[in-house]
Amino acid sequence: MRVSAMRTLENALRRVGFVHVAGVDEVGRGCLAGPVLAGAVVLHPDHHIPGVCDSKLVPAAERERLYEEIARDAVAWAVAAADPSEIDRINVHQASLRAMQRAILQLVPLPDIVLVDAFRVPDLPMAQRGVPHGDRRCAAIAAASIMAKVTRDRLMVALHERDPRYGFDRHKGYATAEHLDAVARFGYSEIHRRSFRPPTLFDTMD
Repeated sequence: MRVSAMRTLENALRRVGFVHVAGVDEVGRGCLAGPVLAGAVVLHPDHHIPGVCDSKLVPAAERERLYEEIARDAVAWAVAAADPSEIDRINVHQASLRAMQRAILQLVPLPDIVLVDAFRVPDLPMAQRGVPHGDRRCAAIAAASIMAKVTRDRLMVALHERDPRYGFDRHKGYATAEHLDAVARFGYSEIHRRSFRPPTLFDTMD
C-alpha cells in the first residue's frame, strides 16, 4: 500500500534549531547500464507537497508532476551522478556514496543536517542522520528519490535515442529479459558497467 512520507522528523529537527534539513537518496544501484544518480532536497517548511513518497511506488506520470512541484517549491535541490567507469573503478556502493556527497554539496544554501536513507555519507561538513527505510518514512528523502529517479529516467531515454539497440527507454538499464537478450546479441555498450556481469550470460565463458 502506498503511503505518503511524513515530515515529522524534519519538523522535529527544525524545532531544535536545524534550519535547513536536507534529504538525500540514490537510484540506479542495481542497473547493468547507466550511472548511479543521487538527489538531495531541502523542502520548504511552509509548502507541503501531497503525494511525495518513495519514487519506486509512484507511477511515472505522477513522478514527473511531483518532480516539477518539488523543483518549484523546494528551498534547494540538486542531482549528481557517478558514471559507469567510476562504478567499475571503486564499486557501486562507494560510487553511490560519492554521488550523494556531490549532490549534498551542490545545495545552496548548504543544509544544517542531512537525512540519509540507511548509509553514512563520508566527508560531509554538516551533521547527518541515518533513517532506516527513509525513502518511505521521510518526506525530504522521498523527494530526493523522486528528483534522482526522474532525472535518471530522462537520461536513459536520451541514451536510448543515441543507441536504440538495448531498449534503455523501456527498462532504464535494469536487467530485464529484453536487456539481457540485447547484451547477448550486441555485447556491452560504452555505458554498460563492466563490473556487472550477469552469470546467465557469462557462465559459458568459464
